Amino acid sequence: MARPKEFDEREALHKALEVFWRHGYEGSSLADLLAAMGLSKSSFYETFGSKQELFREALTRYQDAQLAQLRARLDDGCPARQSIESFFYAVVDKACPQSNGRGCMSCNEAVELAPHDPSVRRQIERHLSATEEIFADAIRRGQADGSIGGQHDAHRLARFLTVGLSGLQVMARAKSEPGRLEDSLAVMMAALN
Repeated sequence: MARPKEFDEREALHKALEVFWRHGYEGSSLADLLAAMGLSKSSFYETFGSKQELFREALTRYQDAQLAQLRARLDDGCPARQSIESFFYAVVDKACPQSNGRGCMSCNEAVELAPHDPSVRRQIERHLSATEEIFADAIRRGQADGSIGGQHDAHRLARFLTVGLSGLQVMARAKSEPGRLEDSLAVMMAALN
């Protein structure tokens, strides 16, 4: 008979997510994860299987939360263009030099692992596709409400915004000069005309 778990699995996963987000997959040792999660090796392996399985679960949790946040921000009852602009300006505001410097976990792992790990690449691709669909829905709504111009295909414009978002997040992680992000954002938002 298995012993009942003496820890909160969701909280342990959240703590692991924070370690992976700050240090990346390769930079997060098992010792770092065990210390942050407050687990023994046996509890870790019994519950999460392996570092790789834990990472995938943490990345999925992060991506699900990001998609839910994006959906909520873009479906806030305001004209679609205003919602999109508000979302992007919040991204740039979070990128200020005194921020935590973690950037976007999905973007970080797209750079670190996706080039040589097909399962992570597929997970990143699914996240990008879902992000594009959320943007496309908002763009179509904006084209219908007149706040976004109709000269661009909604899906292609959504792809542009998704690529722009990833670029902003990578530059935020690199602690880029705020003016560079603001200038780039102004050009991106002009594409909504």
